[in-house]
Amino acid sequence: MEKAVQKMIDNMPEKTGKSLIEWKALLKTKSFTKHAEAVNFLKKEHSVTHGFANTIISLSKEEQTTQKDLIANQYKGKENLLPIYESLVSIVKGLGNEAKITPKKTEVSLNRKRKFAVIKPATKSRIDLGLKLKGKSITERLENSGPFGTMCTHRVRLTDINQIDSELIEWLKEAYSKAE
Repeated sequence: MEKAVQKMIDNMPEKTGKSLIEWKALLKTKSFTKHAEAVNFLKKEHSVTHGFANTIISLSKEEQTTQKDLIANQYKGKENLLPIYESLVSIVKGLGNEAKITPKKTEVSLNRKRKFAVIKPATKSRIDLGLKLKGKSITERLENSGPFGTMCTHRVRLTDINQIDSELIEWLKEAYSKAE
């Protein structure tokens, strides 16, 4: 598959009129919310075939989505939640060398050998921390998983950094230890 993509990149100037670098520069001046919008733009406005348009958009996205960018996008307009997020990440990093922090488009997965927690800015004023704690009773604070569905067994709603206390840290430690 890599050979096919490389061949498309090599043929791009001849077939589309611009190199991949030129297409990426053009796309940086636009702000599409969906992949299909960008593909349609290239097809309609620049007469690029569907295959080339799809490849150009896909390759442009790869560069734009660094881990730092993913976090910045998640917390855009929710910057007040960043201290809570950063505190949780700091705690997870201290759990052990196997802790992996993986930002995605709308959330951050916390993994060891398996996923053990998820950090998600749920609203402008709240982070939802999903935890995988099979067999743990639900309490007023340690709720049912809610929007996390089957990925997590529990959820803790965080609106203030002071809610990151010894009880919450113990739940994170427990989830981490069960993910070996």
